[in-house]
Amino acid sequence: MTAAGVILGYVAVLLADIRHFYTDDTESQYAPMWVMIGRALRDGRFPVLAPEQWMSGNYTMEEAGLFNPPQLLIDLIAPSVPNLALYATLVKLLFSILAGLGVYRVCLAYGARPEWSAVAGVAFPFSGFFLFFDTASWMTALTGTAYMLHAWASSVRYVRGRGGPIPVFVFLYLAISVQYIFPAVESVLMLAAVAVGELVLRKDNWKAVLRLAVAAGCAGLAGLLTFLPSMLSAKVTWRGTAQINNDQFLTVPWSESLNASLPSTLPAFNSWWGYVQPLPMTYIAWFLIPALAFVDWRRAREQWKEFISIALFAIMALMWTAGPGTIGPLRWPARVLPMLAIGLLVLVCVLLGRFGTVREWRHRGIAAGVLILVLWVRTFSADPHDVIKHVIAALVVGALVAGVVWLARHRGGAAAALLTMAAIFPIAWYQVHSIQPNLMQWHLPADRQEAMAAFPDFQGTTLQLGDRGLLGPNDNSLDRAYGSLVFGNYAKDLELNYVQGYTPNGHFYFGEMLCMRWDGSTCPDAYRRLFAPDPATGRQLVDLMLLDRIVLQRAMFPDARNQPAPDGWHWADYPGHEQWISVLERDSGLITTVNGRVADAQGVTATSLGETPTSSTVRVTSENGGRVVFARLGWPGYRATLNGKHVDIDTVSKVFVAVNIPAGTKDAELELTWRPPGWKVGIATGVAGLAGIAVLQWLYIRSRRQDDDENGAEPTASEPALAESHS
Repeated sequence: MTAAGVILGYVAVLLADIRHFYTDDTESQYAPMWVMIGRALRDGRFPVLAPEQWMSGNYTMEEAGLFNPPQLLIDLIAPSVPNLALYATLVKLLFSILAGLGVYRVCLAYGARPEWSAVAGVAFPFSGFFLFFDTASWMTALTGTAYMLHAWASSVRYVRGRGGPIPVFVFLYLAISVQYIFPAVESVLMLAAVAVGELVLRKDNWKAVLRLAVAAGCAGLAGLLTFLPSMLSAKVTWRGTAQINNDQFLTVPWSESLNASLPSTLPAFNSWWGYVQPLPMTYIAWFLIPALAFVDWRRAREQWKEFISIALFAIMALMWTAGPGTIGPLRWPARVLPMLAIGLLVLVCVLLGRFGTVREWRHRGIAAGVLILVLWVRTFSADPHDVIKHVIAALVVGALVAGVVWLARHRGGAAAALLTMAAIFPIAWYQVHSIQPNLMQWHLPADRQEAMAAFPDFQGTTLQLGDRGLLGPNDNSLDRAYGSLVFGNYAKDLELNYVQGYTPNGHFYFGEMLCMRWDGSTCPDAYRRLFAPDPATGRQLVDLMLLDRIVLQRAMFPDARNQPAPDGWHWADYPGHEQWISVLERDSGLITTVNGRVADAQGVTATSLGETPTSSTVRVTSENGGRVVFARLGWPGYRATLNGKHVDIDTVSKVFVAVNIPAGTKDAELELTWRPPGWKVGIATGVAGLAGIAVLQWLYIRSRRQDDDENGAEPTASEPALAESHS
């Protein structure tokens, strides 16, 4: 039922916006990266580094999920699917079903009835922030949350003796290895909540909680390699090292949670769109708040200990959503709103499944009406301009509550749950339809074959100078700007090598050098900087970067072709694209095929012997000593040997990798290699994590066999006594 409900919800959303699940970061960051990584894997390469892509070429720093097996499978398939919007939608549907089933399992673990567990499982993927950001745009938030939910259910089962440690390990590892920090931190909070709740439930349960902590620690050790490169490279990135700020951007006041059940809610806090939001970010589910009136609180209070874990998780999420705005790599607290939705949905649906009642339905109906009035007042306070819409929404919620209560009284709880679930679909359609045109769409072409046919066949390495902000509202189509210009990771859709790409973790000094931003946009002065001599080498940046081509956005450089081309370059003609771009190409052809990635050699004769994405092998001779500069971005992790002996690495202008060659060197072999920082430690901890979970599994199997022997081959589950009272 849960899977079917999520599918129906997706159908409703797609009827409102066919590209809803191919939006913003999905179209500009994730889907193109799937294509690029998938092509590399098919060619037998593991793409930890793509030096020619410069801005986004260090994929141990990006949200690529390089060590996440399901993500690698997604990457492998991606190049074979021409329509990326269709592919992204199908992938997200699968993960939304997985997330819904995760909520379902968590509810069951805490004793909810299957029908109300299914209601929670279907409601969550269509809660406000998750629907409009995580499933629409931020793919790694969707996948990480889905895995975290199953880790939660598996953790409860493991502590209560109903499951083994391997599911805990696997789902936690998958949540960590999506390469997005939020699911990893949220998993830690979830584990803390489970541990506290289980200890409150049964004080003698500390051994089981300790085993859970060890299993989680093993998963953390196995997943450490995912984040070690980012941690050890942070000092050269935009993000920098640890910091705590409270800038109020995307921090959500706790009072906005009172909007959680009114479909028309438009909460008030600071974001990209100002103070009153155009999206129902804080909406969770229409029934969530009114349902509180139909819980037998006297009976629920008697078993309050069983809800400690759920309530603690929800409270921690609620506190986090209010700030600070930045905690190291964790920014924009609104991103935690889905965790609040999970906690509250699980809590309410467990309460409904175990203590729901329609006795004294008139009094409870009045209480529900008061709660709906509170919802309306808070929503009206945040967005007073849409008062009529909010009144209608409140009336609709009231009518739905009445319908569910009637069904519960006359047809039973299953029918009531079915109506509760069915109402989710038209509300999802309404919410998505009401924000059309989609506020977050880049409108990048979804059909890769059409895009590649329309775009110039730029061979070699290309740098584009332009600004996405200069595109007009009608320019975002293949027959206009997107037939000539790339922003974000769009070049990867086209199977072209561009310097820029989408990156949230850009190299600080490279970004400053070309005033390049996260989406690949640059400032007009970047053109002058490219042809200015580098102070350290005297060479132009275009030569140090070994660029084959420079594409100038006509909107930024309208008169570029009226000026003479720089020495060694010429204006190239690309008929049909002159409206959007002016193109400079080298007179000598592709420079990237001349001498590997050797960009400058002063006092050294340097001849390339071989190149891979992570290594350069060069024959060097230097009578008086000199320096070789490579067209490689100076990420931490490079090392060099000269005839097998270690030599020091340097950087030029804090950007380019350089190696000093000692005097008297003759026909020596210089080997420059890059490995992700901390990779040896990461592999060692990974092996330790696998060994640890193997030991835990062996202990688990042995304890189960002992239980079987003691009980005459009748397996028993060591569940808490309180759990038996509602089984």
